[in-house]
Amino acid sequence: MDVVLVHPEIPHNSGCAGRLTAALGVRLHLVKPLGFSLDDRYLKRAGLDYWPLVQLAVHEDWPSALEVLASGSERPVAERLRCFSARGGTSLFASRFAPDDVLVFGSESKGLPAEVQALAPGGRVYLPIRQGVRSLNLANTIAVGLYTAMVAAGLPLPDNDGTYEPLPGTPDSGSPRRAAERGFELP
Repeated sequence: MDVVLVHPEIPHNSGCAGRLTAALGVRLHLVKPLGFSLDDRYLKRAGLDYWPLVQLAVHEDWPSALEVLASGSERPVAERLRCFSARGGTSLFASRFAPDDVLVFGSESKGLPAEVQALAPGGRVYLPIRQGVRSLNLANTIAVGLYTAMVAAGLPLPDNDGTYEPLPGTPDSGSPRRAAERGFELP
């Protein structure tokens, strides 16, 4: 399973997505243009010191991202796209997912471009929300969407009993500043 953010604008949301994908062992794709620099301190702060664990791919544009995503499965990429939208489609909780699906999320202010949605007209997914609420925060949507999709696809979640054990080669710190103090470089 892959997570794709198309033209993300807010570094904190992308940082949260990075931390989530690192925690679940899922690849994260960012499609330019980005509304921030990958050196942005807010991006790093949201992702904490987990950036070295993120399987990150940055693509110049949507066609470049599609080319990479198409090579990840025998199924056509258009069949694997699950385009998250605040405007229509199938409820996340009624959607079917497969282990090789690609969860695609648009920018915070504009959502997914029409060219992206056009590739998967039957693959639009939404999270149910009350009338009068325009949308949910992107980072929250990614978290709910990814966990739900993984469970629905039968993918194993990390085996964790709630204890914390730092991975070898990563700092045991609670902040990027403490990681830097220990000489651990963040991208």
